[in-house]
Amino acid sequence: MYSMYEDLQKRLSPKRFTHSLGVAKTAVLLARQYGVDEETAYIAGLAHDCAKELPLPIMQQVVNEAGLLIDPYMLASTALLHGAAGAVVAANRYGIDDEDILEAIRVHTTGKVGMTTLEKIIFLADYIEPSRTYPAVTAIREATKEGLNQGVLAGYNSTISLLIRQNSSIYFKTVLGRNDILQEIMDGR
Repeated sequence: MYSMYEDLQKRLSPKRFTHSLGVAKTAVLLARQYGVDEETAYIAGLAHDCAKELPLPIMQQVVNEAGLLIDPYMLASTALLHGAAGAVVAANRYGIDDEDILEAIRVHTTGKVGMTTLEKIIFLADYIEPSRTYPAVTAIREATKEGLNQGVLAGYNSTISLLIRQNSSIYFKTVLGRNDILQEIMDGR
């Protein structure tokens, strides 16, 4: 049987696998800085996009068979659903049973209210890993130097701004997560 690393290398496109490795390595650096177990961060980072390239009907089947209650908006979006589907795939295919890792995978696309440090690390590492070159990445990397919450807020702001410019819908849990992290910053947490 393949290791998770080998299986992902085989199953993901080269670009997606490079991105996943970048997220894993960035997550380790952030974990070291913020007192999170580095192996846990690495595993979550490596596995975070394990369902990203599955067709939407397969993602829907994965979450339905797992009995997950997914709202219709997420269920219709590959971009949103791959986190929830990825948590199921990580558990079933790779035997990951650490709920902290699975939750970090599940929410890396949307964030949530009350994110743990590991969840913030995976959310942020997905934005700033070295192969990312989109226009706002430099600003998010700079904000991350100020603190984990500042980086997460910059990530949220970047996504929400892009969706507004594209005249696209904004997932409600993303707005709630953004407001929560802003409150954490204002409260000095």
